[in-house]
Amino acid sequence: MNTRANQWLRTSQVLLGGNLKSLAAPVLIIMVLGMMILPLPPFILDLLFTFNIALSVMVLLVSMYTQKPLDFAAFPSVLLFSTLLRLSLNVASTRIVLLQGHTGPDAAGKVIEAFGHFLVGGNYAVGIVVFVILVIINFMVITKGAGRIAEVGARFTLDAMPGKQMAIDADLNAGLIGEEEARKRRTNIAQEADFYGSMDGASKFVRGDAVAGLMIMVINIVGGLIVGVAQHGLDIGMAAKNYTLLTIGDGLVAQIPALVISTAAGVVVSRVATDEDVGQQVVSQLFSNPRVLGITAAIIGLMGLIPGMPHVAFLLGAVGLGYLARWQFQRAERVKEQAARPVAPAAAPAAELAEASWDDVALVDPLGLEVGYRLIPLVDRNQDGELLKRIKGIRKKFAQEIGFLAPVVHIRDNLELRPNQYRITLKGVEIGQGDAYPGQLLAIDPGQVAASLPGTPTRDPAFGLPATWIDVGLRDQAQAYGYTVVDAGTVVATHLNHLINGHSHELLGRQEVQQLLDRITKDAPKLTEDLVPKTVPLTTLQKVLQNLLEENVPIRDMRTIIDTLAEHGARVQDPHDLTALVRLSLGRAITQSLFPGTGELNVVGLDANLERILTQALQAGGGTGLEPGLADTLLRETEAAVARQERQGLPPVLLVQHPLRALLSRFLRRSLPQLKVLSYAEVPDTRNIKVTALIGGQA
Repeated sequence: MNTRANQWLRTSQVLLGGNLKSLAAPVLIIMVLGMMILPLPPFILDLLFTFNIALSVMVLLVSMYTQKPLDFAAFPSVLLFSTLLRLSLNVASTRIVLLQGHTGPDAAGKVIEAFGHFLVGGNYAVGIVVFVILVIINFMVITKGAGRIAEVGARFTLDAMPGKQMAIDADLNAGLIGEEEARKRRTNIAQEADFYGSMDGASKFVRGDAVAGLMIMVINIVGGLIVGVAQHGLDIGMAAKNYTLLTIGDGLVAQIPALVISTAAGVVVSRVATDEDVGQQVVSQLFSNPRVLGITAAIIGLMGLIPGMPHVAFLLGAVGLGYLARWQFQRAERVKEQAARPVAPAAAPAAELAEASWDDVALVDPLGLEVGYRLIPLVDRNQDGELLKRIKGIRKKFAQEIGFLAPVVHIRDNLELRPNQYRITLKGVEIGQGDAYPGQLLAIDPGQVAASLPGTPTRDPAFGLPATWIDVGLRDQAQAYGYTVVDAGTVVATHLNHLINGHSHELLGRQEVQQLLDRITKDAPKLTEDLVPKTVPLTTLQKVLQNLLEENVPIRDMRTIIDTLAEHGARVQDPHDLTALVRLSLGRAITQSLFPGTGELNVVGLDANLERILTQALQAGGGTGLEPGLADTLLRETEAAVARQERQGLPPVLLVQHPLRALLSRFLRRSLPQLKVLSYAEVPDTRNIKVTALIGGQA
C-alpha cells in the first residue's frame, strides 16, 4: 500500500513539475466558477470575503512599494482575477441573502452582518447613501482617472518606442552595452508597451465592476422584498429592513476592496519611474522644502485665529508644520556647512628640491580626457564612475571592429576648464570638447520630433544634431515626442568613441603595428616570417594600414592584407600604390560595409566627359592636384549629389574608375567627410550597380 502511495506521489510531482505555483491560476478560476454555481455556507463566505479584503490590501501595498511599473507586471491579470472574484462573491452572497434573509441579519455570515450594522449603524438609508457615494468615488474619480492615465501612457509608450530603440542601437554601436544588455532593454521596452496596453483594457473591468455593484444592490433589494413578502410572509417593513441591510452589507464588503484595488491601479499607472517607491517620492518631494512648509504653517495659523474656526485643530497643524520646517532648515544648513568645510592643507614642500632626472620628463599621452570638477564623479573609481566602464567597452568594441587595440585613455581633472566642460586630446592636442551635466539628460532631435522641450538648448557634441539638456523627470515626455534621450556619461562616451574612430589612423603607431604583427605571428607564423623587413619595411606596412584606416576601412582581415603585400611588395614600394592593391583585395568587404546584403548598389557616378577631363588632368599633373576652376565645379556638383542621396535615404558613395579613386578621395575627404569613394574594380561581379545621380551630367 505504501509503495502505491509513493508511486502516486511521484507521478503527481512529475505531472505538476514540482511547482505548485502553476496551480494558482486554475484553482482561482475553479473557485470563481464554484462560487457562482454551488451554494456556499455562511462560514465559507466569511472566509472568502476576508480573503478578498486581504488580497486588495496586499495589491495596494505591493503597488506602493514598487519602483517601476514593470516591477508589478502581473497587475493587469491580478486586476482581472480580483474583479471576477468579487463578482462571484456577489453571486454567492446574493443566493444566500435571498434564500436565508428572512431568518435575520446574520443569515449571510458575520462579515456581511458587521458591514451592514457596524459601519452604517444598522440604518439602511445611511447604508444606501454611503454605498452610492463609494460607487461614485470609485467609478467617477479613481477608476476613470486611472483608466485615462493608462490610455495616455499606452499611447505615449508606443510613440516613444522608436526613440528608445534608437537610443539602444546608439549605445550598442558605441560599445557602451553588449548584445545581451541590448536584447534585455528591447525586451523591457516591449513589456512596457504590453503592460500599459493591458492596463488600458483592465481598467474597464474595474469600471464595469462598479456599475455592476450598483445594479446588483437594486436587484437584491427588489428581489428580497418579493421573496420576503410573497414566500416567507414578512410584512413590507420587516422585509425591507432585513434584505436592505443584508444587501448594503454585501455591497460594502465588495465595494471597499474594489476601491482599494482601483487606488492601487491609479498608483501603478500614475507614478514616475525612479529609484524610490511612492512613499519615498512623496516624502522627499513634498516635505523636503522648508520654505513651503513654513509658508503653509503661517497660512494655517492665520486661519486658526479667525473667529468661529476650530482653533485647536488649525493651531496644532500650524505648530506641527512649523516644527517640521525648522527641522528641515537646520538640516539643510548642516549639509551646507559640511560642503563648505575646508580641505586639509597639503603637506609642506621639501626644504630642498631634488635634482632633475629623466623621471621628470612627461611623455605626451596618445589619448587623453580632461574633465571639469563637476564631472569628476563620472570618472572617479572610488565613486564607481560609470564613464570608466564605458571607456573600457569603447576600447574593446574598437579592437573588435577596427582591428587593433587603441591606446589607454588617460583621464585627469583640469581646473582650467569650466565645471561641466570636458576636453578630448590626441597626442596632447585638443580634437574635441563639450559640456555634460550629471543629473540631467540630453534630448537629441533626430529630425522628426513632435514638440520642443524646456531646458538648455545645445548641440550633440559627437554629430552636431540639435539637442536640449532636460531634467530627469522629462525623460518619458521627451521619448514620447521622438527625442533620443541619453545621460551625461553616454554623451561623453559617444563623443569619445566618434573621435577615436575618426582618428584611428593617427592612433596606429609603430608600436601598435609591431604588436599586431606579434599577435598574427602567434597564430600563423608562416604568414609574416618573410614579410617584414625582407619584403616590406615596417614603416611601409604602417603607412598602408594608416591609409586604409583614414578611409574608414577596418584592418581586421590582416591575412588578406599581408598576402597582398607579400605578393606585390617586391616590385611595388610606394605605400599609396600598395594601398590601392590592398583595397582591390578587400573590395568585397569594403562594398559589404557600405551596402549590406546582396541588393543593388545605389551610387553617385561621374559623367563620361567629366571623367575623361579628370583622367587627362591626372596624367598631365602626375596626380599632384586639379585646376582651380575644375576643382570648384567638381566640389559644388558633388555636394549637390550627396545632398540628393541623403534626402533619399541612400548612402553617399561615389563610384569612379580605379585610377581616379585615390585622387578624388583625397580631394573630397576634407569637404565631404561622409562621402565614400569606391572604384569599379573594388565592386564584386555579383553586385548590380544603379547610378542614382550624376556629377557633371543628368542621371
